Amino acid sequence: MQLSSRVKETKTSVTLRVNEKVNKMSSSGQHVYNMTSGQLSFKPAPEFIECISKQLNFLKSYQYSAVSGMSKLREKFLKYTEEKRDVDLQSLGYECVISNGSKHTLYNIFGALVNPGDEVILFTPYWVSYPEIIKFWGGVPVVVQSHNFDSYTPPIEDIKKYVSEKTKAIIINSPNNPAGIHYSDSWMKDFAVFLKDHPEIIVVSDELYSDIFYFDPKPSYFYQFDKSLLKQTVIVDGISKSFAATGLRVGYCIADKKLAKAMGKIQSQTTSGPNSLIQRALIDFDFDILKNYYDPVKHQLRECAQIIMLSFRDAQLHHCYYQTSSAFYYLLDFSRMPFFKHWEDEKGSDLSNEITEDILDKTGVALVPGTAFGAPNSARMSLTLEVEPFKEAMSKLMVYITDKK
Repeated sequence: MQLSSRVKETKTSVTLRVNEKVNKMSSSGQHVYNMTSGQLSFKPAPEFIECISKQLNFLKSYQYSAVSGMSKLREKFLKYTEEKRDVDLQSLGYECVISNGSKHTLYNIFGALVNPGDEVILFTPYWVSYPEIIKFWGGVPVVVQSHNFDSYTPPIEDIKKYVSEKTKAIIINSPNNPAGIHYSDSWMKDFAVFLKDHPEIIVVSDELYSDIFYFDPKPSYFYQFDKSLLKQTVIVDGISKSFAATGLRVGYCIADKKLAKAMGKIQSQTTSGPNSLIQRALIDFDFDILKNYYDPVKHQLRECAQIIMLSFRDAQLHHCYYQTSSAFYYLLDFSRMPFFKHWEDEKGSDLSNEITEDILDKTGVALVPGTAFGAPNSARMSLTLEVEPFKEAMSKLMVYITDKK
């Protein structure tokens, strides 16, 4: 059977490969500290679970929804976004499209926007699926580098260098997966100034982790500093991370009517409408409950972030450390660490896969190689383990990192 060139060129998710080995080690009795998780180790709010339970009794909970999602929920997400961001979206004629998770939302967006050869600018480190989604639709990912010593924040001047007549869009992911940071107010203001000179560029603002911040100030966005920029903005969000509900597959975007209609057209010929049961539960759920729900979540993330900071401080590796503030990840830059000198003579410029496998074999700590995030010689570490096992895992990692073998 001859497969399409499109699928041949699409890379398999690196996390699947790592988790296959983790599961194999665990089933053989080995203790593994799984720090690969892209989801919180909390159940959703009990009130949300109760809303789902109540909807089980209704026939409509099992039937098709409107292709772009239930109208009441689309309106609710639109108002919720307006309140969180202090912006007026409805007066601009913006609409909400609900999809089967935010990844599906992104596929719809770029399917509706990108023509073959169009360029889309990404910042490293980027979420693993961005370049694959862009390439799937015939677009060209254009990568702007950022670095550990700048807390993975790309300089605006560097972004300017990569803009061309082929630039169709820029993706901003703040809070960021995999770096666990969000861009500062000052950076967002500078980005807004830059964007004013490029009204033809669409900005896809991936805000999936916007509620998961555990150090102030909270995330802000460029369009909050210049509301006129909303007209060239597409906002992506969902319930996976903020509701601790990755498996329920509800994502959404806020976009102008023309783009929203185009996305609905694509969705009508692929998946049709998203999960009816969960949509109906979300219509009934009071989103204000989340404010209290986040308290224990943020407390755990703060503790784990402090453990990282103290671990590097005690090892006198200040140059290897940066402060996380949001989402629930940390990106380890191996190239700045003592042990890396043993690997520098190895063939290949990026040894992320080999090093993370070595760490797993020798310490039992599972990490996600940074290769797929556009960050060579690095690994993503999740902060979602409970505090005590997280502390144990960091202790084992620091022995490896400091070359005390």
